[in-house]
Amino acid sequence: HHINLLVRDLDSAVARYRSAFGIDDFECGELPLRGVRTARFRAGETWIVLVQPTDSAGVPARHLAEYGEGLFLLSFGVDSLAEACATVEAGGGALSSSPRTGLDSWQVVDLDPDYFAGAYLQLAEDDSG
Repeated sequence: HHINLLVRDLDSAVARYRSAFGIDDFECGELPLRGVRTARFRAGETWIVLVQPTDSAGVPARHLAEYGEGLFLLSFGVDSLAEACATVEAGGGALSSSPRTGLDSWQVVDLDPDYFAGAYLQLAEDDSG
């Protein structure tokens, strides 16, 4: 569904992606409860989301401080968030967050990275098509 890339400066990152790839159609937004500003664009069927932390205590900011800019998480699109969460848990996996609303009213839930070899994975239900 989407790939989140952490950046220190969203405006500079947008300028780099615009220049390097000729991308003009960025959709910008903010998630105050998550403590981030975002700019996203489509790469085929997948959203690429540039994420700048705005809250130094938030998970994205802590990840940026520890690992630097780059890949933050992969989000898998699902038809039913509740069913997908149940499947993960039935298979021995665990959730690391409760469902919450993301960009564009996406419903998302984070998976426990300890179970997935340290990978930050997420499930996303997107009713916008």
